[in-house]
Amino acid sequence: MTELAAPLTEPATLHALHDFVARYPRLFVLTGAGISTDSGIPGYRDENGQWKRSPPITLQEFLGTQASRRRYWARSMVGWPVVAHAQPNDAHRALARLEAAGHVAALVTQNVDGLHQRAGSTNVIELHGSIGAVTCLDCGARHTRASIQRVLEADNPALLQAQAEPAADGDAHLEWHALDTFRVPACTQCGGLLKPAVVFFGENVPRETVDEASRALEAADALLVVGSSLMVYSGYRFCVWAHKMNKPIAAINLSRTRADPMLSLKMSAPCADTLTALAARLAAE
Repeated sequence: MTELAAPLTEPATLHALHDFVARYPRLFVLTGAGISTDSGIPGYRDENGQWKRSPPITLQEFLGTQASRRRYWARSMVGWPVVAHAQPNDAHRALARLEAAGHVAALVTQNVDGLHQRAGSTNVIELHGSIGAVTCLDCGARHTRASIQRVLEADNPALLQAQAEPAADGDAHLEWHALDTFRVPACTQCGGLLKPAVVFFGENVPRETVDEASRALEAADALLVVGSSLMVYSGYRFCVWAHKMNKPIAAINLSRTRADPMLSLKMSAPCADTLTALAARLAAE
């Protein structure tokens, strides 16, 4: 593996990535939380791939008890506005330009923030769903997350004054003494159990989504990982599959990744600077 940590102003550093894209014109791009941190959305893991704080709620916990759902929705109520107000950054915009120029055949994201689409990318597969929607597990009704936020704030006004620190994907680290009084939102159509339209930890990615992404990988020339430690298997498996198919793998990520032994090229550099420089160089040709 070639690993580069020099600034993007160094010609050799940018040349290595440019050469990779030139040799493999149909890229399967896999993005993770690291691409959205410049948009103000915190990531999950530190530079060693370890949790920065306690792990997110699992599906089993969410379904298991009312107390777990109170905890989830209270944290979401104060954390979701960070995602709702986030704007695409230069990394998202650079990938959209690369797609428009024909370099990105498919973009698979582990993120649920919708920023790739808002930046202009069109061929996006959301592995873990979208935080902007909520589904009723009883009747199947679909609600916007914004509409549920209005219900949460109307039913729990005291929480608006609570101390909280934003966390990844609309979560928050919350200290609130009155959690047992928190009112969990219910489906406005049937009164049923609401769940964000995202894949929780401990939940399987829908089979049709995996199959769609797998077909896209088979049709691609190479895999480019952007801003992901690949510690979660739902993303890491694409590296495993690409490696078995003898497709080259490159990564742009500041920290180590689970797939480091499989990489042909590793760039320990910021996503936005790296992708912006790459897009500019390709556009100038």
